[in-house]
Amino acid sequence: MRTDMRKNSKSSWPKVIARKWLNIPSGADEFQSDYAVNGEAGDRRKSCCDQDCHSIVPENFFEGWLTETAGGIKRSKSMPEPPPVTDSLNLRMFVGTWNVGGKSPHEGLNIRDWLSSPAPADIYVLGFQEIVPLNAGNVLGAEDNGPAAKWLSLIREALNSDQSDKELARCYSDATEESSPSSLQLEQQASLKPRTSFTDLLSMEDELGEEDFERLLNLNSNSSEEGSPSPTYMSGSPARQRFCLAASKQMVGLFLCVWVRTDLYKHISNLKVSCVGCGIMGYLGNKGSVSVSMTLHRKTFCFVCTHLTSGEKEGDEIRRNSDVAEILKRTKFSRSFRDLRQPFHPENILDHDKVIWLGDLNYRLAPGCVDTHELLKKNNWQALLEKDQLRIEQRAGRVFSGWEEGKIYFAPTYKYLADSDDYVVQTSNSKEKRRIPAWCDRILWKGEGLKQVWYSRGECRFSDHRPVYSLFSVHINLANKLIPTAISCPPRFSSKSALSSACGAKVQAEELLVIPGHKAA
Repeated sequence: MRTDMRKNSKSSWPKVIARKWLNIPSGADEFQSDYAVNGEAGDRRKSCCDQDCHSIVPENFFEGWLTETAGGIKRSKSMPEPPPVTDSLNLRMFVGTWNVGGKSPHEGLNIRDWLSSPAPADIYVLGFQEIVPLNAGNVLGAEDNGPAAKWLSLIREALNSDQSDKELARCYSDATEESSPSSLQLEQQASLKPRTSFTDLLSMEDELGEEDFERLLNLNSNSSEEGSPSPTYMSGSPARQRFCLAASKQMVGLFLCVWVRTDLYKHISNLKVSCVGCGIMGYLGNKGSVSVSMTLHRKTFCFVCTHLTSGEKEGDEIRRNSDVAEILKRTKFSRSFRDLRQPFHPENILDHDKVIWLGDLNYRLAPGCVDTHELLKKNNWQALLEKDQLRIEQRAGRVFSGWEEGKIYFAPTYKYLADSDDYVVQTSNSKEKRRIPAWCDRILWKGEGLKQVWYSRGECRFSDHRPVYSLFSVHINLANKLIPTAISCPPRFSSKSALSSACGAKVQAEELLVIPGHKAA
């Protein structure tokens, strides 16, 4: 048995290599997802060929699908949606990016510190780079999705663990309402006062000036980085909130996963993925992007996880600009079918209402910054940021025109010695490449209704990069929520036993039909 499997694996290698070199898509529209929640399943959906391509879904997941029952084919139960109480919805979205240096996570790796934020989020968007080593075997050969499964398991445990629930409950019980202090009081109490709550942050921005508000964010960030981590406050009930995987997708070392609160999942539709390789020969996946598109309450979201061209030689920033242009040009979200009554679904990144761009963008400090070492010793980040290539290129209009990024108050995220707080350039006897420290790992956004309220970095020493995260306030207009439209088919899903999910499903979009207003034959 094992001999046969090895033969099959070896015989498939030439095909895999040929497809990659010729840029022939192979399962590019497939991704992993929790299709139901907590094992609650409804009827089995009927497909055209009705072979092994089906899914198990909640009864009220979509309206208008044909389902198979003992008595034949019938229309699924219509569940009228109650009218919205308000015309708008405000959510919190956590976005994180981390280059893990080709290392697979071990069981004891604690990622809760990275996933902590001033307030619990409703959506978690987590992007990784180099989840596998970028060697010839991984770039040209079959995909190694073992590390991705381990990361998903760690994230699922961190977001849904009993320990997280207890921490939230304790923080909620300890939280007290306080009036907004002045900027002077904030400085005096910075060493004593715990991290400010999410609600207080939003209210203070209106009461304080821009400079004082930014100072507050900086103090808030420093209070959590020095000493023991501060508790995270939540403005609502400490009730248990579980998360499910909306979508995850891997391309070589790039990996992107989107997690949502389970009660939000029923409002998500049109999940799509798209991969663009910008590496070797301009097409292989050692560099490039993985993107997820989705609709939430009829607002379209796009999350773009990227790993751009590396290098700190003069002119390398031009190649990174070119990568961004190629990703914007070549990212396409396919549609299974077109329905006249179906709401518009974007096919390109910039067609979405709200876009988040995250990843190891690899922009370095411009050559000629002779006083880098002195500025590092003084923690003078603002002076170093004047030499940041991304900001220089963006101000010149050569890349990310019209995009936004929050102000940076944290140290450069690359390149560190293994399991150390020292940069490689600070150690004279290091055998590693003596890279000048830089803010390689970034998060940008574009679109109305997105407001960044937190931008910081984690301190895990797992790789030579430090993880970066941001918390967004997301405003969604629900005024046109009840317009009757047909919901498009989800793309192909695939669940694998390694993910140990209670509700995996495999769906092929081209085999699913929505037939509103027609009777089954």
